[in-house]
Amino acid sequence: MNELNTVLDDIFPFFEQMRKDRKAAFEVSELGTVKHMGKGIARVKGLPGVKSEELLLFLGNIYGMAFNLDYDEVGVIMFGEDEKVKAGTEVRRTGMVMSVPVGDMLLGRVVDALGRPLDDRGTIKNSEIRPVEREAPPIIHRSPVSVPLQTGLKVVDTLIPIGRGQRELILGDRQTGKSAIALDTIINQRDKEVICVYCAVGQRSSSVAKVIQDLGRHDSLGHSVVVVASGDDPPAKKFIAPYAATTIAEYFMEKGRDVLIVYDDLTQHARAYRELSLLLRRPPGREAYPGDIFYIHARLLERSTHLAEDLGGGSLTALPILETEAQNISAYIPTNLISITDGQIYLSPDLFQKGLMPAVDAGKSVSRVGGKTQFPSLRSVAGDLRLAYAQFEELEKFARFSTRLDEQTRKTLDRGSRIRQVLRQNQYRPYSVSKQTAVLLALNDGLFDEMPLEAISGAEDAVWEAVSEELKDICGKIEEGEALSDEDRYELITAAREAVRTYMQE
Repeated sequence: MNELNTVLDDIFPFFEQMRKDRKAAFEVSELGTVKHMGKGIARVKGLPGVKSEELLLFLGNIYGMAFNLDYDEVGVIMFGEDEKVKAGTEVRRTGMVMSVPVGDMLLGRVVDALGRPLDDRGTIKNSEIRPVEREAPPIIHRSPVSVPLQTGLKVVDTLIPIGRGQRELILGDRQTGKSAIALDTIINQRDKEVICVYCAVGQRSSSVAKVIQDLGRHDSLGHSVVVVASGDDPPAKKFIAPYAATTIAEYFMEKGRDVLIVYDDLTQHARAYRELSLLLRRPPGREAYPGDIFYIHARLLERSTHLAEDLGGGSLTALPILETEAQNISAYIPTNLISITDGQIYLSPDLFQKGLMPAVDAGKSVSRVGGKTQFPSLRSVAGDLRLAYAQFEELEKFARFSTRLDEQTRKTLDRGSRIRQVLRQNQYRPYSVSKQTAVLLALNDGLFDEMPLEAISGAEDAVWEAVSEELKDICGKIEEGEALSDEDRYELITAAREAVRTYMQE
């Protein structure tokens, strides 16, 4: 007994100290239960204090987000394996809104819509957490779009220039090369200090894997972040993915960096939102889309901008992709997005079937920022080119109905066909500004008028090889954004003429 008392005397001070150090704390936790479970959604009773877009935790470590706040229940969209959730399952509030990790550690990584890695390269450390839904910068915090974002595609940089901070829609029928334009643009930013975020929404896993492989093969994955919500994922992940990707991109923009984000594609995003809304019994509108379908895309794309210099001067350029049906660009979702964005690049299936790639229809494509963001050297040659190409496309339609054409019409058609041939470009072959300028100057001067169409591609390479070797100083001026003097133009055209003559003699 004495030994027991001795042991208790030794232990008691330890417990007494613990009692003094412990501070009483009360934690109020709201619990609810699943009332109804559907595919991708749940209806929960209880949780009277839940807030919109709050993250909810279901029994089994499965997460959902409060989507509908009705009088007697909460509509929840599910992010995890909802097969494990049944009626009566316990639900707990987390007090947090839906957030994703952001930071430099994400560069070169592939993550899902919740920011979890998918590339087997371990966890993402030393990252900051930010909500996926954030307010767009107010007008007072924005600056005009004035710096060009080079895509490396002649037809885009010349006829439909894009600026850093702009929102340019890419739309067209299925399998017309929409993703190829976005992928070439990302590859072209390799040496231009532009961070790229590629957001795949509802795409096949094989298609996303090919994009990642192409980025890696062209040394463009290191400056990119890939956010994936594949076709097999729940509709909630497809809905939240573009907002999560934008939050990741905004981190770099607010650090003063230039960022490019590609949404591939917003058609799948709209369909996922429609599916969730119908499952939660929101009132359907046109084409069964809910009434706020315009708002979900507007609040997403309005976050892309060029910040003022006192806020770092960073920019976020958006290239949303949209799939049309039967070339109908006046359908509900296309007209919504055309009205939100600052222009569109329309890809024609007719041009695609003729092998004219990229299949950009210059007549239906427009950039509302225009030449303000174009390099001065390109702007000086693009005006004449745009006019000649527009005349050619107009005459080409009418020339089909007549076999007898006057000499002037024949010349216009012949020159237009050469412009179209020059604007053709293979994928993964971006052109620098100086190369585009040299080739287009040669085209405007008529150096390609006397050669067969099939020989023009080789002549372009010959012109660039000669100019890059003989006129390095002028090429440097073009790349730095300086305007061409009359003497510079003369030297470029002279070198190009000699290169074309040599090429035709070979």
